[in-house]
Amino acid sequence: MRMTRLGRDGSMVSVLGLGCGGMSMQRPRNDDESIATIPAALGAGINYLDTADFYGMGHNESVIGRAIRDRRDHAFLSVKFGMMMSPTGAFLGLDGRPNAVKNFASYSLQRLGVDVIDLYQPGRPDPAVPFEETIGAVADLIKEGKVRNLGVSEVGADNLRRAHAVHPVTALEIEYSLACRFIEAEILPTARELGVAIVPYRVLADGLLSGAATQEPTTGNTRLVSPRLQGENARRNVATVEFLKKMAADKGFSPAQLAVAWLLTRGDDLVPLVGMSKRSRLPENLAILDVVLSADELAALDRAFAPGAIVGDRYPAFVMKFAAS
Repeated sequence: MRMTRLGRDGSMVSVLGLGCGGMSMQRPRNDDESIATIPAALGAGINYLDTADFYGMGHNESVIGRAIRDRRDHAFLSVKFGMMMSPTGAFLGLDGRPNAVKNFASYSLQRLGVDVIDLYQPGRPDPAVPFEETIGAVADLIKEGKVRNLGVSEVGADNLRRAHAVHPVTALEIEYSLACRFIEAEILPTARELGVAIVPYRVLADGLLSGAATQEPTTGNTRLVSPRLQGENARRNVATVEFLKKMAADKGFSPAQLAVAWLLTRGDDLVPLVGMSKRSRLPENLAILDVVLSADELAALDRAFAPGAIVGDRYPAFVMKFAAS
């Protein structure tokens, strides 16, 4: 496993992170398999574990806590907070009040079974609370030794600067992929100016870049389906992804592996998150590190997936208002 420094002054972490949310968000759950998958990933050198207190309303943190009970020193724990959910999983809003932040942290520490969280970050800025106050609460937790590093998630360049002015930000978790390149104009340069690492999530754009999306979803809660996977957008985007599928087949890899490998070429300050809840997925994710992209291949991908090539918003409108742009 290759390692990189998270931010200008952060810890050494694996160049691939394990997104643990699917272990709790997908049904049916298989806790035994999830608890076996995490040590397998740690044993392979993937030490960055990404979770949130709202993934399964605490379930995800509890699963991770059980999995790392005898392996705490091998895991880097990244935790998001502040997004409130009902018992049925409905989104209730955001809470960035300082006292709430400290309360969230107390429960996370308990569920994870640890004394300190390595990276703690608001899942989204709460529009009802000055962002500096939310960040100040995390800074207090750092002073108290309950948190090691400040992170932020889904913020634009302005909020990134505001947070960094309160306390140095170590990492920004934000959507970034071949299909979603909006951060390249302003957010990514700002992060690099400040020495902030980028942790890309949704690296396969809801399955679009895996080649699995072949038509508009017709089952489940379609209200939550991103516009890029609906109607004419879906048809156009699936056609665009054919280029990636062909290049991957020619190289002997899957489209998903090629898409994540492309992210690793964008700089050593990126730590893409790969979602995984089964040990059987580990070899294919580790093989991402074996992908070599030539200058000509990178240029071809850049042309095929130039900003705007994938059409449609990445979230439904009711979610987009809370997303970075």
